Amino acid sequence: MALTEARKAELTEKIQARERLSRQDGEDLYAADDLAWLGGLAHGVRTEKNGGTVFFNVNRHLNLTNVCTASCAYCSFQRKPGQKDAYTMRVEEAVALASAMKGDGLTELHIVNGLHPTLPWKYYPRVLRELKAELPGVALKAFTATEVHFFEEISGLSADEILDELIDAGLESLTGGGAEIFDWDVRKQIVDHNTHWEDWSRIHRLAHRKGLRTPATMLYGHIEEPRHRVDHVLRLRELQDESLEAASGNFSVFIPLRFHNDNNRLSHLPMAQPADVLRTFAVSRLMLDNFDHVKVFWVMHGLSTSQLALNHGADDMDGSVVEYKITHDADHYGTPDKLTREDLLELIRDAGFRPVERNTRYEIVREYDAPVPLAERRAEPQAVWA
Repeated sequence: MALTEARKAELTEKIQARERLSRQDGEDLYAADDLAWLGGLAHGVRTEKNGGTVFFNVNRHLNLTNVCTASCAYCSFQRKPGQKDAYTMRVEEAVALASAMKGDGLTELHIVNGLHPTLPWKYYPRVLRELKAELPGVALKAFTATEVHFFEEISGLSADEILDELIDAGLESLTGGGAEIFDWDVRKQIVDHNTHWEDWSRIHRLAHRKGLRTPATMLYGHIEEPRHRVDHVLRLRELQDESLEAASGNFSVFIPLRFHNDNNRLSHLPMAQPADVLRTFAVSRLMLDNFDHVKVFWVMHGLSTSQLALNHGADDMDGSVVEYKITHDADHYGTPDKLTREDLLELIRDAGFRPVERNTRYEIVREYDAPVPLAERRAEPQAVWA
C-alpha cells in the first residue's frame, strides 16, 4: 500500500531531525512507491556522514575449500566430498596462490570457505600464519561467524579461545557472512547449519570486545519479506549500540547482498530488480543510524545498479576482487571477474563522487581527485546512465 502524503511528511520530518526510526517506520519506508523521495532521504544521510566520498579498497578473495557439510538452499558454492569439482587447498597451495596476488597496492585478503567435514581445526590458524608471513602488509579478513562456530564444534575450544588464536596468527577482521536473514521463520527454510542469530551475534560481540571491526551482511531478495529485512537491520543496530558502548571494536560497514538464483534450490525465484535493490539500500541507510558505512558489492549488483546505489545511501563500492567464486559459481549474471583501481576510479567519478582508497579498518590509504564540478552535484541524487 502506498504511503499517504501525511505519512511521508511525518517520516521526512523524523529523518531530517535525525530521530531514530522504529520498526513500523522501516516497514512503511519499504512500502513507499516514491523511490526518488526515499533515495533523496537516504542520500542526505550518507552525505552528512561521508560527504561526496565513495570508498574502495584493493583486495583479493581466497576460498580455501568449497567442500561443506551444509546444503543451504541459496548456496551454489558448496560441494560434497568426492564431487567432481570439489576442492581443498593444501596450505602451500594457498600461500602460492596468495603470493601471486602481490602487487598493485593490495591491502586486504578476504577468506571464506565451506564447512569442511574432515579438515582439522589447526589447519586454519596455520594457513593464516603462513599467509601473513607471505603478505605481511596485507590485512587478513577471514572466516564467517558460521565458520567460527563450526571451529568450536570440531576443536572443542570456545569462540573466545579460537578468536585469540586466529588473531595471534594474523586475523584482523572476521567477514560478515553467515547472517543471511536472522528471522527464524525464514532462516529455517534456507539455512542448513546450526549457526543462527544467537551464535552469530555472540561471535561478533566477542570479536568486537577483542578490538576487531567486522562487517555485517544481509542476503535479500529470496523468500523473505520487507518486514524481515527491517527486523534484520534492527538486530544489527541494537548489537552495534552495545558494541559502541562496551567494546573497542564494532561493525565497520553494512553490506546488503543480492541473492543470485542460478544453480541452487531457490532457482525458481526471480532476482531482486533494480528498484528493490535501491529501496533496500535506502531503507538500510536510514535505519542503521549507528553504522558509518553501507557498501554496495558490485559483483552482486552489477555496475550500473551499483553506481545508482551510491545515490541511495551507499558510500563504498568494495574493491578490485579479481575472482569471487561464491557469486560466480551461482550464476551467469554477467558481472566482470575483476575491476582495476582505474576502473573503480572511473565508475565512482562517473557517478559524481570523489574516490577514496581505504584499508580494512576504513583508514584512508589515498585520496583521489573529485569529478568536476562536484559541489553542485551533492545536493540531490544524480542520474547515472548505463
